[in-house]
Order: sequence, then structure tokens, then C-alpha cells
Amino acid sequence: MTPEIRRLTYADLPQVIAIERRAFPAPWSLAMFVLELSKPSGICLAAHDGDRIVGYLICSRYDTVWHVMNVAIEPALQGNGIGTALLEHLLAETAPTDRFTLEVRQSNAPAIRLYERLGFRAAGLRRRYYQDNGEDALIMWRTPATLQGRLDDIPAAGPVPLSQ
Repeated sequence: MTPEIRRLTYADLPQVIAIERRAFPAPWSLAMFVLELSKPSGICLAAHDGDRIVGYLICSRYDTVWHVMNVAIEPALQGNGIGTALLEHLLAETAPTDRFTLEVRQSNAPAIRLYERLGFRAAGLRRRYYQDNGEDALIMWRTPATLQGRLDDIPAAGPVPLSQ
């Protein structure tokens, strides 16, 4: 499936909230989405198939770093390239030297593989990051150095322990 990618709008939020609740055990609230959409420096994207939203991405800019805050795909459509399309669109809208970071559940192997394919590398751990079950988050970065297989331009990068 090759979805069309466009800017996420407030009118999309009912569909986004529905996907969020199906995709995550600790979903974002409507207020969290409204806050992110209201930030002028952010990039919020929707993947759609006709009138139906099938995935979305929320990315905020903080100083010199982009933070990928939320990527969700309709659970029945995961693994069909929608997440790749959203992330590639984000990367195309930003400068080649821009720096990105994100957190991902250590248990989310498909997402980690996707991020790695796009140049993200694990550079740390946030202990007990996820409130629903206390799972650790892998901190991943995409920078000019990670695209060359290095971590030397990431603040406080260190070895990442394997999940237990």
C-alpha cells in the first residue's frame, strides 16, 4: 500500500484518536494532539487512503533537534510500508544534516528495524519510560554521524544494554 501523505489537521483528530487507542496501550489524549498541532515549528503528517486516515506522525522541533514524538499505523495495516512512507516524507521535508531523536519500546522490534533502515541508531536507554508497564525506552538518533555508522555527534551517547 502506498498511502498519500499530507499535513495532519484538527479535522483528522477523531480518526487519529481512534487509531491511537487501537495502536497503543497508553494512548495520547486529544489535548496532547491539539498541543502538538498548535506548535508552528512541528511537522504533523497523515497517511491516508481516500478519506480514511491509516497512520500519522507527530514531530516537534526543539532548538536544533527534531523529536519524533508519535508514529502510529492502523494495527491491521502495520507492516505495509505506511510508517516508512511517513518517515521518508518527514526526512524529505527537512535538511539532510538535521538531527532527529525518538524513544521506542525495547520490545517493538518492527519499529526498531524500520528506524534503523532509515539511519537511526540506538544511543541510550530511558529506564521505566512507559507508564503502562514500566518498560524501558530505547533512545534512537539519526544524525550525520549515525548515517556514517558513528555516534560521536550525539550528546551522552553510550552503550545500550540488551533488554532483559
